[in-house]
Amino acid sequence: MEVRPGYKQTEVGVIPEDWNTDYIENFAHITTGSKNTQDRIDDGQYPFFVRSQTVERINSYSFDGEAVLTAGDGVGTGKVFHYIKGKFDAHQRVYRISDFTERVNGFFFYLYFSTHFYNRIMQMTAKSSVDSVRRDMITRMLVPIPPTEAEQRAIAEALSDVDALIGVLDQLIAKKRDLKQAAMQQLLTGHQRLPGFHGEWKVKRLVTVCSMKSGEGITSADIDDFSKYPCYGGNGLRGFTARFTHTGGYALIGRQGALCGNVLGVEGTFFASEHAIVVTAFPQTDIRWLICMLGEMRLNQYSESSAQPGLSVAKLLNLGLAVPPTKAEQTAIAEVLSDMDAELAALEQRRDKTRALKQGMMQELLTGRTRLVPTQDGSKL
Repeated sequence: MEVRPGYKQTEVGVIPEDWNTDYIENFAHITTGSKNTQDRIDDGQYPFFVRSQTVERINSYSFDGEAVLTAGDGVGTGKVFHYIKGKFDAHQRVYRISDFTERVNGFFFYLYFSTHFYNRIMQMTAKSSVDSVRRDMITRMLVPIPPTEAEQRAIAEALSDVDALIGVLDQLIAKKRDLKQAAMQQLLTGHQRLPGFHGEWKVKRLVTVCSMKSGEGITSADIDDFSKYPCYGGNGLRGFTARFTHTGGYALIGRQGALCGNVLGVEGTFFASEHAIVVTAFPQTDIRWLICMLGEMRLNQYSESSAQPGLSVAKLLNLGLAVPPTKAEQTAIAEVLSDMDAELAALEQRRDKTRALKQGMMQELLTGRTRLVPTQDGSKL
């Protein structure tokens, strides 16, 4: 493979000519913690790193400084990483990488290590999964190192800024979800009325506001990715079929199995399989409002069997729910909740795009394909 001018081929891939590579053991100290999981204390003073992404608490600390930590075994092997500056303690099967030499920025190392370590350990095992990490998997791992601490810091700060943005979006999404849940609890019970609506809500049986029936039987041979009509089961889209059973707006309820009672809103022309109960709203009922109501009713609790959960249409239709006096109020409630859903979806899309942007930035910056500080010839690329 031809390497472009200013770059060189190394064991870690193509990197700039003025970058070096070195083994982790040559620029950091590698050891493990000494604590056990039962040493954790719920309200402990210091972070306690165990073999999971969850950081526990403890009242002791064995290290005070900058460190990168990763699980030595368990389900988090090669997938759990932490970066910290300060006092902390660690589990005896958690590796601590610390005491970095002056030529390596600790956070730059964390970014590279957490991105590439899993691939390294997978290359060193003949199995499809890794049970534990040997010390040499870390000590003898090669890392590309930019020539100056300033360049390493610039890379770390750029990616840290993106992480901070993702964190802000995560917090905003969580807050919006809480607000939506609170709005649903108020609006779907009539405890809070939207402006302009009055009159008493009445408890009615589902049979008075909608009809229900199971979907039709279908085989896996009928489902492919090239047919025209989407096929829905109790857990959502299963594939596409050459025929359809419904056109319009409906609610689908998972009829049996692990997703028994799951509620899904579907619009358009589609095929409903036998794994779903199709709910058709009567003219005086807004289907979007009904979907919200069904979702809040926890229908799985009405399963006919605990061994193989299953729902009876007759039993569901006999359930009661509080109904606003007019369809207009149902529609208004549905629109408020729909607007909140749209706002949440937009935030989630923005967060996902930011995560994808970060992945692209990491591929560029951690390999030197894009430079953030002037090189010896004065360029940044």
